[in-house]
Amino acid sequence: QVQLVESGGGLVQAGGSLRLSCAASGNIFGIGAMGWYRQAPGKQRELVAVMTFDGRTNYADSVKGRFTISRDNPKKTVYLQMDSLKPEDTAVYYCNADVGVHGIASWSGFWGQGTQVTVSS
Repeated sequence: QVQLVESGGGLVQAGGSLRLSCAASGNIFGIGAMGWYRQAPGKQRELVAVMTFDGRTNYADSVKGRFTISRDNPKKTVYLQMDSLKPEDTAVYYCNADVGVHGIASWSGFWGQGTQVTVSS
């Protein structure tokens, strides 16, 4: 019905950069907020950054000034530019989107499959 497909994870040294992408596809008539979450081993999933349809953003304090979220609405894609990466940024990063689906009255939240980001010291 709806798929969120992430790409761009990998292994990088501390201080390096990565750019994550997440593309939504399926029977979609609209997308609201799109964002990124992460989950490190033994920890709860946490918000990294989120952007509304009209461009308002919210970032976790731990990534402010280092990460930048952006989106391309016609492409139904959200990006996360991650600079000055630290070992503590190591986690599986998940894309999330609030999606309006044709034939379904209420909007629903969908998750991507996750992409591993590993930052070595």
